[in-house]
Amino acid sequence: MLLRARDLTIDRGGRRVIAGLSFEAPAGTALLVTGPNGAGKTSLLRTLAGFLPIESGALALEGGDSELTVGEQAHYLGHAEGVKGALTAGENLAFAAAMLGGDPTRPAQLAALAALGLAHAIDFPTRLLSAGQKRRVALARLIIAQRPLWLLDEPATALDAAAQAALAGIMKAHLEGGGILVAAVHAPLGLDGARELRLGDDARVAA
Repeated sequence: MLLRARDLTIDRGGRRVIAGLSFEAPAGTALLVTGPNGAGKTSLLRTLAGFLPIESGALALEGGDSELTVGEQAHYLGHAEGVKGALTAGENLAFAAAMLGGDPTRPAQLAALAALGLAHAIDFPTRLLSAGQKRRVALARLIIAQRPLWLLDEPATALDAAAQAALAGIMKAHLEGGGILVAAVHAPLGLDGARELRLGDDARVAA
């Protein structure tokens, strides 16, 4: 599997944020998108997820499902957790699994939450959880429904050291299983061998 972008041009709010960007990310690759604020990191992820149109250029997930778009084969986690406060942590995951084609059963919910150290909160309404715990519920969606491409915007936001280590573990497992990860970051994610895609005036792809 290979995520390939060729000469991508992306506009947002009437402003050109990315022009002529090309990169490749084969299976097992973590691509960390860096750059100053306003360089287009979030816009790139939202475009890969299908939320923003491509003004010009081409985007493909080669080796994936040819009948689906790149975004339809991806998990996207943005700045907002996207969890429903009236539902429990487990119910949020069951809802996500039903929408994304995953396993909505309670054992699957427990396994996903346990991977992030949150199994004890399965029956807690998410409105009662801390910001870091809500973030972990959102991250558990990556586990409960399998997708080959993960698009993560500052995924370690609000996480303590233990939760960051747990996140690194599930990201490594995803990569070892042949998945692809594209993450907008300001700090390292603890992934050995990650490549950098630098946006801005000094745009570049580094090994």
